[in-house]
Amino acid sequence: MWRQHVPRLHLPRVASLAAALVLVASTGLVAAPGSTAFAVTQVSSSVQGSDHRTYTATNHLTAAAFRGGPREWLLAWAGAADASNPAAKDFIAVIDATRGSRTYGQVVNTVTLSPQRQNEPHHMQYIWHKGQRIFAASILSDTAYVFDSRSLPTLRLTGVNLPVDTPCGSAPDAFWSLRDGTAYATYLGGPDIAGPCRYTNGQVRVGNGANGSPGQVVRMSADGRTLAEIPMALPDGEDPAICHNRPSITPATCANPHGLQVREDLNVLVASDFAELRSFLEPSDVETDPLLLRTSIRVLDITNRNNPKLRSVSYLPDGPRVDDSIAVNENRMVMENALTNQRRHRGAFASTMAGGSIFYTPDITSRSPKWREIFDDTAAYRRFDPTGVLTGSNAGGSWLQVTPDDRFLIHTVMGTDPRLPRDVTSGMVFVLDIQKLLASGANPACNIDTIEEVAAGGAESDCPALTSVVPVADKVTPNIGVGPHWGSQDMFTRDRNGFYREADHIERVATSNYFVAKTGLDGDHRICMFDFDRAGVLSPDNAFRDEQTHQPCVSFNRQDWPHGSVGVARPHGVLFVVSDKVLR
Repeated sequence: MWRQHVPRLHLPRVASLAAALVLVASTGLVAAPGSTAFAVTQVSSSVQGSDHRTYTATNHLTAAAFRGGPREWLLAWAGAADASNPAAKDFIAVIDATRGSRTYGQVVNTVTLSPQRQNEPHHMQYIWHKGQRIFAASILSDTAYVFDSRSLPTLRLTGVNLPVDTPCGSAPDAFWSLRDGTAYATYLGGPDIAGPCRYTNGQVRVGNGANGSPGQVVRMSADGRTLAEIPMALPDGEDPAICHNRPSITPATCANPHGLQVREDLNVLVASDFAELRSFLEPSDVETDPLLLRTSIRVLDITNRNNPKLRSVSYLPDGPRVDDSIAVNENRMVMENALTNQRRHRGAFASTMAGGSIFYTPDITSRSPKWREIFDDTAAYRRFDPTGVLTGSNAGGSWLQVTPDDRFLIHTVMGTDPRLPRDVTSGMVFVLDIQKLLASGANPACNIDTIEEVAAGGAESDCPALTSVVPVADKVTPNIGVGPHWGSQDMFTRDRNGFYREADHIERVATSNYFVAKTGLDGDHRICMFDFDRAGVLSPDNAFRDEQTHQPCVSFNRQDWPHGSVGVARPHGVLFVVSDKVLR
């Protein structure tokens, strides 16, 4: 139960939770010596974790949060950069994303989390629908937070999932929300304790410990309780010649799921294997074993939502590029996958971070999906770098999504090649027209199999057409990987009566420029907005400006926030949302 102390906020009453939840509110001034003072309304909510500790989320709502009519918001899940300052907490920033609003681009609320700090905030779900909870992953604290969003811009903490709740996996990464309010999550790393671990269905796999292998998928309830831990490693393992583990385990596995997509109508969940995480958390001059960088895609049959079955494990093929290490071959480090949305399509895409390439299979429900390379990031770089210096090799390919109408594929690239001079490297976001590829049905011809196609794009008539490329780079900070890592599609359109509805086409894309600092790949900590037209052309939305610097994009390299003068933050996951009361 919770108690409401400020009636004017009109926060909705909800059913009591198994874990006690308390909400309190107050108003006041948040300031620090020499800083900007924010007049804020504080609203706090708490839940008790399975460790019997109390976890609290505190909203710090500025006056701008209460102005205007129907509003759209952009959520940004951000980590405090200053680990030495106990007041510097991780938080979700609520940014005004309402076109034409006087406060467009302003951070109107920061929802701080306590007592746990330095979570390394990571991803939320890829898309949000009316009534769904917000699931937010903390990759290094092995924790997931769940929020009720019905009273936006206020968020209410409704659940916390801790390491003790998921002993067979670590490093939660991505979420997909289901129609029934539950969610699936990928856990990139192995069991909390090295050795055998028993999953919910009774099966056992042997792992080499936290942030190692094998990872898993977890199904969570709407309040964050673990409903099922689901094994992703094959019972008999995989070929140890291609799947290395450190320390080694028997049987060997490449199961380190990162990207996550679900088609409920097809009863499939698709997870892309990234890498064994622990090898990248402490950067060194020693070259990482390239066989810790995965090339595999795993598909679950989720007919039984709490006991999915592994339908297939497939591997991306290598490409025609000649690189100086297999670590940056086209098929290495499968960061993301993206599913088509329309019932007539069953195709799936996958992208690689180290390999800088995109792959396609026409039927993800097949028992043996056949993948082919259909685009190299090099071809997008050629649009603004004719010199040939920038290539897909180690480019940092990241977020990948198909638009709801299945016309376009959107991809972000960080620009992470340390072999290039800092003032040369660049990130980007680009768009591919995939209509001809999908129309080719079960037998696509497109295949990047010659060195000429790497830079020029596929020669076959059904290969994707590059419709737009926008370079995104910062020439000021010394960080490597300053381009966009994550993104979100704006699924909402506003009608003449001021209400919002979900649309089959999108009109905007938001991106965040940060990866994981502990890996050596940081970013410039900006969130940028792009307009997206019906032809698949992106253009920077320069009206989306930082309220303090007045420059395009919202910078998290700032001292002052609604919750205090606590310094720089690192935004990772971003998500478009709308208040329930104005979403039809």
